[in-house]
Amino acid sequence: MHVVLWDTRRGGATKDFAGGFGVGEYPGLGGLPDRLVRYAMNRDRRPVALAYAHLAAIFRQLGHTVEYALDRLPSADLYYFHPSLPTLPWERQAIATLNRQSPGCRVLAGGVVAHTLPEALAGLDVLLVRGEVEQLFWKLDDVLQATGPTVDVGKVADLDALPAPDWSLFSPRSFRVSYDFSRFPTALVQQSRGCTLSCDYCPYIVLEKTTRFRRPENVVAEMAAGIRQHGFRSFKFRDPLFGLDRRRVVELADRIRHLPRKIQFSVETRTDLLREETLRALKAAGLTSVTFGIETPDEATLREHRRTPTADDAQRRFIALCRELGIRTVAGFMIGFPDDTAERIDGVLRYAQSLNPTFANFNIVTPYPGTEFFRQVKPRIADFDYSRYSVYTPVLRYTHLTADELSALHARCFTKYYFRSRWLESAGPVLWPRMFGWLQSSATPKRRPEVDSEENPQTGQHQWQSADDQGDGCDAAGRQHAA
Repeated sequence: MHVVLWDTRRGGATKDFAGGFGVGEYPGLGGLPDRLVRYAMNRDRRPVALAYAHLAAIFRQLGHTVEYALDRLPSADLYYFHPSLPTLPWERQAIATLNRQSPGCRVLAGGVVAHTLPEALAGLDVLLVRGEVEQLFWKLDDVLQATGPTVDVGKVADLDALPAPDWSLFSPRSFRVSYDFSRFPTALVQQSRGCTLSCDYCPYIVLEKTTRFRRPENVVAEMAAGIRQHGFRSFKFRDPLFGLDRRRVVELADRIRHLPRKIQFSVETRTDLLREETLRALKAAGLTSVTFGIETPDEATLREHRRTPTADDAQRRFIALCRELGIRTVAGFMIGFPDDTAERIDGVLRYAQSLNPTFANFNIVTPYPGTEFFRQVKPRIADFDYSRYSVYTPVLRYTHLTADELSALHARCFTKYYFRSRWLESAGPVLWPRMFGWLQSSATPKRRPEVDSEENPQTGQHQWQSADDQGDGCDAAGRQHAA
């Protein structure tokens, strides 16, 4: 059987983010600062969703041929679609074309959108696979024999039993995530799935509220294969709560340190899950970036949405420690709750500026289907065109603001955050350590070093190595050199 994995990148969508619902491109509102922000945010070619790479391996291991089709419809025996919210119009259009041109052909759609929003594909001849699509490794025959509009395949019981992702179909050498890394190409990898928290707006708990883990040795074996086969130099972990099991994390860090070549990797977590000793162990293994959600400094809002607040001083200590170690911090903030005011949004911006992470991402609150928040605010949803659910577009009716006013405040958050001398002073040495190290040394008068030097016993002169001579890794202060 010949299988086509259909995909689209229209609208700049990244399907793997937002728990699989996908995010779109930051549109910006114009003006040079905003255009620069937009360029920086949208310039990468990010990896395809991890599910595609798993399915490529699964279908091949089952004895089928597999083709990846980007915005085209080649002949096939079976088509698989993995819709995200921002790309829904193009998925619907492609499936409708297939139904019209090849009536009776088998079409499957999977992922969290197919699971939670079957009405989005209503009227089309497509079988919706509810649950985790990697279950096709064991249940493909059952699915192909199903006669109803949906089939529930459940969850993968043992993540280590899945075939390793096959990236060969997707031009993997072009993948890059430059806000996390300085070395490319970049791959996606997972050591765990699921989240145990209860935030009512979170897309990661739509399918489950438990966490399943892989064995560290299998994760690192997958990374080693990616290095060998595709030249991957960086890996973005797609775990919603990396670090939940500290023992596994320490073992994983130790195994990553013994890979055949030094790599970079990034993680997503809560700041209270990575203790200092764990963070230092991960840094020694190649950690370059940590993504975490701050959301808002308003504790009442956090508790209203069942998110446990993190103490302000703990957030500041975590960001300061990461900066000291040369680790980038990517902090997520949320604006556009239904009762937000311009003053509250300015408060989020001021708090972000005071924390001063390497990157601040301001998301507009988005009601994801299947979440408790979606059910709560459904009467206030102004736009059910799910292709606009990009995390950068207002879709609610707000008590104190219009959608245009919120968009203007949103753009202002980005420009006011990044166009500050304090941001450049703190982020520059982390993002461009060699350049800032050179600038600092050029501005410092030459003098005999008092530390970190050795006296030549023959000449009586001091010798020391420059940062560039200390190897491809970290200098004495633990700062990561750019590749």
